[in-house]
Amino acid sequence: MSDTPLPTLTAKDFTTDQDVRWCPGCGDYAILQAVRKTLPTLERAKEDFVFISGIGCAARFPYYVEAYGAHTIHGRAPAFASGVKFANPDLSVWVVSGDGDLLSIGGNHTIHTMRRNVDLNILLLNNQICGLTKGQYSPTSEQGKVTKSTPLGSIDTPLNPIALAVASGCTFVGRCIDIDVKFLTTLMQRAANHRGTSFVEVYQDCNVFNHQVWFYASQKDTRPEHTVMLEHGKPLIFGADSDKGIKRSGTKLEIVTLGDGVDEGELLIHDETDRAQAFLLSQLFHPEFPEPVGVFLAIEGQPTYEDLLHEQTVTARDRYGEPDLTKLLAGAETWTVD
Repeated sequence: MSDTPLPTLTAKDFTTDQDVRWCPGCGDYAILQAVRKTLPTLERAKEDFVFISGIGCAARFPYYVEAYGAHTIHGRAPAFASGVKFANPDLSVWVVSGDGDLLSIGGNHTIHTMRRNVDLNILLLNNQICGLTKGQYSPTSEQGKVTKSTPLGSIDTPLNPIALAVASGCTFVGRCIDIDVKFLTTLMQRAANHRGTSFVEVYQDCNVFNHQVWFYASQKDTRPEHTVMLEHGKPLIFGADSDKGIKRSGTKLEIVTLGDGVDEGELLIHDETDRAQAFLLSQLFHPEFPEPVGVFLAIEGQPTYEDLLHEQTVTARDRYGEPDLTKLLAGAETWTVD
């Protein structure tokens, strides 16, 4: 990054001249707005940002954010983004894609990026459907989902993105809802300032092929009863009247009513540094439980992959000298075939 004083940037500075080509009412519009609002707050030059995407509706993000970017191939966005980060660790590299891209053909790349703790910001836009290809079921579609590719209902058990991230060793894991631009902006600020892989699942509405799938969590009249906000060091309380809580009972969680012989002191206190607790929270699903929103996990100080890679490169140069490509290609392990 340059030592030159940075100009004051606004969301408009990250807005391209491209027409946004998503369906009217798509949740991606709100997410794009949140991204454009977030970037100026990070106090970095425009040329420090890179947006990488795969295939799908969400993959059009690089066209709509005035920054460097690449619209890559199906499922390989984390691999492309890792290469960018390894080549220039000073860049702020973002991966934006959907559940169909990052969790199906791209599942392995997503897992190993998180396992390696590459300093990338991954935004998973989860609408539980493959929208660009006109409504096939995705890895996160619920069991029994009737789509063009599952006319009798999906028999698959849906993949749990948060549980996958926690189990893969990701060091920052969060969840938000597309229409909550204010909180999504706050969450992305934390994710961007985290050293290591940050993974943020965004509940995103596909109003054409899977409309209202997240309405229980996004609508003003249902959200208080069906979501619980995760705040570090605070008890898990929810409900329209803040009269319900989540209590740990052995290895399980249960819902209790406050004032019914139960006080806040008995509730589970959220600890975003506790990986085991984060995994437990990832198992809370509607309608049996309110679904957690916020930061599940934030572990600081763990070395990033690119830091270790560049340290190893320095060690190798100190030990063996500057690399000689010709010598490498014509080394002892070569032979001539007549």
